[in-house]
Amino acid sequence: MNFSVDTVRRVAYGLVYIDAYSMPCYSCSVSDRSEVLGTVMHETGTSQSELSRLSGVRQPSISQFLSGRVDLSDEQLDRLLSCMGYRLQVSRQAVAPDLTRSERRSWKLHRQLARQLTRSTLTQWQPTIERNLQRLRTGATGQPHMRNLDRWESLLEDGDVPGLHRVLTGLDRDSIEMREVSPMGGLLEDEERIQALHAVH
Repeated sequence: MNFSVDTVRRVAYGLVYIDAYSMPCYSCSVSDRSEVLGTVMHETGTSQSELSRLSGVRQPSISQFLSGRVDLSDEQLDRLLSCMGYRLQVSRQAVAPDLTRSERRSWKLHRQLARQLTRSTLTQWQPTIERNLQRLRTGATGQPHMRNLDRWESLLEDGDVPGLHRVLTGLDRDSIEMREVSPMGGLLEDEERIQALHAVH
């Protein structure tokens, strides 16, 4: 998309603004979404291969999204942005969500796991995850915790790697609450935990 000279695009305090109202005609085009995705990837230093590992979306698909050759929906864009610490607003502003310190810490650690999550690693992690689920069921009470434990168990039994990627990196309230009873503890090495918690985004 070619922006007019009056179009303002700036990044400040973790918020990406793309002012489409200065354009002669504003439309929610594919290129508009691609521009938001490319800007956030650049500002967070996220490569296509890194975003692919975090999201579970194939790298060639991400390349096509960025070039505008393949349609990128708002839902898909929000999903990819959440892997980099942003949410999509209706106005297509990528914003840093208002998380508590504990919620952001949890997101960073689970995001680190998302980097490594494949069908193969999930199989390797299964014994630890199953032990964690049993322990959590004995200690958790009330809703939504019990319901979310059932959802974790369903995702794991189905081997739903894309679904797990969404829960590990999502910044919607549902994903945040799922991570409050996450069975993924004990899977990271100490060095990986430190690296994750010191990440800028």
